[in-house]
Amino acid sequence: MTDLGELAGTLAATAVANATREFPYAPGTVLRGPEDLVLPRVAHPAFHGCYDWHSAVHTHWLLVHLLRRYPSALDAAAVRAVLTAHLTVEHLATETTTLRASPGFERPYGWAWLAALAAECRGWSDEAGSPAEVRDWAAALAPAADAVADLVLDWLPRAGRPVRAGTHANTAFALGLLLDAAPRLGRADLAEAVRTTTTTWFGPDRDAPLHWEPSGEDFLSPGLAEADLVRRVLPAPEFGRWLDGFWPGLAAGAPRSVLEPVTVADRTDGHLGHLDGLNLSRAAALRALAAALGADDPRGAVLRGSAAAHRARGLEALAADGYLSTHWLGTFAVLALQD
Repeated sequence: MTDLGELAGTLAATAVANATREFPYAPGTVLRGPEDLVLPRVAHPAFHGCYDWHSAVHTHWLLVHLLRRYPSALDAAAVRAVLTAHLTVEHLATETTTLRASPGFERPYGWAWLAALAAECRGWSDEAGSPAEVRDWAAALAPAADAVADLVLDWLPRAGRPVRAGTHANTAFALGLLLDAAPRLGRADLAEAVRTTTTTWFGPDRDAPLHWEPSGEDFLSPGLAEADLVRRVLPAPEFGRWLDGFWPGLAAGAPRSVLEPVTVADRTDGHLGHLDGLNLSRAAALRALAAALGADDPRGAVLRGSAAAHRARGLEALAADGYLSTHWLGTFAVLALQD
């Protein structure tokens, strides 16, 4: 297994380059009039690189995550320079205004990654001896994180049901990130809302159609994202029983379609290249599910073997050229490799 520390320098260098690359850029906002036709760095002074807003947000999470854990393995000065330039009070105030003024903007994927970024900074800033600049980043991000939490609390009661897609609209993946972030953000109300929603929406699910996966442009597995969310909410024994009903073929290694890595035919196509991310996001979810079941559960061996195969296949993509892949895959490599 590749060690994340071995890749930290390469991942950080790519992330620094991408976070400061303004074009090409895919804006995710609705233009209400000609006054909205502004440059990305004007509309989004904190998150204007990396092709789109959500990728810019999680690339900043990636930089903070790596700098916090592997400072000697990367160009720490270059990483700090980007984070300090982008994560300012003024820049985040503009991003917060956009979030509150456009409640559907980047819902739920971008929201969840912003919460994860804020939580990563807050967690580091709370450590004894944390650098002053990290405390500044955390403070600057706090209003935006509160905006996300408020938006989620308003949205969930109205949503009614989850989106079970394999792309950005997937509800379960976003709720998992939000649930992980909520304690660090001091938002017990957010955590409770996510837990209640998870139990209501996903608790009754049985016989998931995992044999339908993957779709042709997935970077998330709807079934694995759901299971990975539920394992965060249920106690271990109860989760094991839930998984029996949700994925009855797991112990027998079925279905193979969700346990075997996906081959990517064309990495120059941004949508087909999503499948590289699918291998990595599957690896992260499979590993987490195995850990939740415990060492004595025979399903764990199936999950761990599949996670290793997906991780190896997914990491191959990091050597490929092409901005349409490199602007986002590094984050998912970290998810696949982190403890």
